Amino acid sequence: MATIPTLMNEALSHYAEQYFSSENEELKQLLHEAELAGIPSISIGGVQGAFLQILIHLIDAKTVVEIGSLAGYSAITMALAMKDGGIVHCYEKESEFCEFIKMQSSRMNIQDRICIHDGDASNSLQTDIPKNIDMIFIDADKPSYIHYAELLIPSLRSGGLLIGDNALAWGYVADEHPEFEPENVRGIQAFNQFVIKHSALYSPAIVPLGDGMCIAIKK
Repeated sequence: MATIPTLMNEALSHYAEQYFSSENEELKQLLHEAELAGIPSISIGGVQGAFLQILIHLIDAKTVVEIGSLAGYSAITMALAMKDGGIVHCYEKESEFCEFIKMQSSRMNIQDRICIHDGDASNSLQTDIPKNIDMIFIDADKPSYIHYAELLIPSLRSGGLLIGDNALAWGYVADEHPEFEPENVRGIQAFNQFVIKHSALYSPAIVPLGDGMCIAIKK
């Protein structure tokens, strides 16, 4: 048994994206149009998308909440894996990005699976939180991860999943005094510890796909 994990290099990354990616031609087109629209190219990768889709199938997710949707790549990736009647609630503070998500979900004919919440998620979640959430995917401002989780965990069903993206903090999560984007790295470090210690969650796992995902199941 290997005690040291195999590190992803360029060749392995290409292999994974070639054979284990959720990215189809429509999602590739989304990324191309997002770039033309000036939306930052910081979405999850296709290998992460495939993993999220597997989780959705495993728990038969009907209600997913995503905090920080950007161009909608991850939200639409998840929505594509859901059965009819499933909803991904997208919380995105930039109105122009929300319009882009609306356009892309209509283009792919899955607009009935995407519910867009335009504006600051902290404000929206204070008054309106979806009920009986199956999966939470947080990929927004890193110092606020804990705040979002605290608002949403009470509405996460037993057996539901809490997932925080960028759990490896661009490779700096183990640094005691991070010099690269210290506020964001410390936000991720704090969130990981929050999930580890939370009494309503089973012990989490960290999955080293992309920049890492911290995943926990609600008791």
